[in-house]
Amino acid sequence: MNQATANLEDDHVNILQLIEIMGVMTSKSEPNINHLEEAVELIKSYADGMHHAKEENLLFPKLEEHGFSNSQGPVGMMLQEHTLGREYVRGITDALTLLKEGDLSGISLAYLNMYRYGELLEHHIYKENNMLFRMADEALNDQEQESLFIKFQAIENQGVNGQSKNDFIDRITALKIAYLPS
Repeated sequence: MNQATANLEDDHVNILQLIEIMGVMTSKSEPNINHLEEAVELIKSYADGMHHAKEENLLFPKLEEHGFSNSQGPVGMMLQEHTLGREYVRGITDALTLLKEGDLSGISLAYLNMYRYGELLEHHIYKENNMLFRMADEALNDQEQESLFIKFQAIENQGVNGQSKNDFIDRITALKIAYLPS
C-alpha cells in the first residue's frame, strides 16, 4: 500500500522538476526576475509550505511514535536539511531584493544560493526516497499509511496561500515550458 510515502515521492518529482528549471535559470546572464521570484515562491509555498509541512507535522511525528528520533538519525538529518534549505531560500530572497534595488551583485548571490539549494535538495530527496521512506514503509502499518495519506490529501486540497497542489504543479509546468522546451 505505502500510500503516504508514495504521495511524498510524487511531490519529489515536481520539486526535482523545479530544481532542474532553476538550474537553467542560473545559466542566464540576464535573469528574468519575475521567473526567479516565481521559483522562490514555489519553493516557499509548495516545497516547504506544503511538502515539508506534510513531513514535519505528520510523517515525522508518526515515525517518532515508532522510535525514530527527531534530533538524530535519519529524521533528525532531514529536519536539519529542511532548515538549511530555508537558509538558502532566504539567501535567494535577499539577493533578489538587491537585484531589484539595482545591485547587480544580487545575480551571482541569487544563483549561488539557488545552486546550493538545488544540490542540497537533490541529495535530500535521494536520501528520503531510498532510505527514510523505505524505513517508514517498514515501520508503518497499512492503516497508518492510509491515515497519513488522507491527511496529506486534505493539506493538498486545502492548499497554501489559496493554492492547491494542482495549482502549484500548473505553475511549475508554466516555468518548464519557458525553460525546458521539449
